[in-house]
Amino acid sequence: QVQLVESGGGLVQPGESLRLFCAASGIDSSAYKMNWYRQTPGKQRELVATITVGGGTIYAVAVKGRFTISRDNAKNTVSLQMNSLKPEDTAVYYCNAQFSNWDYWGQGTQVTVSS
Repeated sequence: QVQLVESGGGLVQPGESLRLFCAASGIDSSAYKMNWYRQTPGKQRELVATITVGGGTIYAVAVKGRFTISRDNAKNTVSLQMNSLKPEDTAVYYCNAQFSNWDYWGQGTQVTVSS
């Protein structure tokens, strides 16, 4: 059974940092393109960051320079370091693993940025 479990979300003030983690089980995440998405109520889920099998990274314009995606293949995890957080970063963040026709999602973790 494939599981992606996110952790690390919470409530922070603007300008602070958070690190999200995604622990994969049932798959070898090193063979998957791993993504972080986020979603706010009434809006479509948006792609925040991607890390390819080869370690290449892609970021949404809104987070480039503030967020960093990385993977630890030995631990079968992916993380998202989020710095200089803004209120508009408030959302549920989802981990996603993609390979060919396989597409897996975690349950999401809430990030709230508010003073």
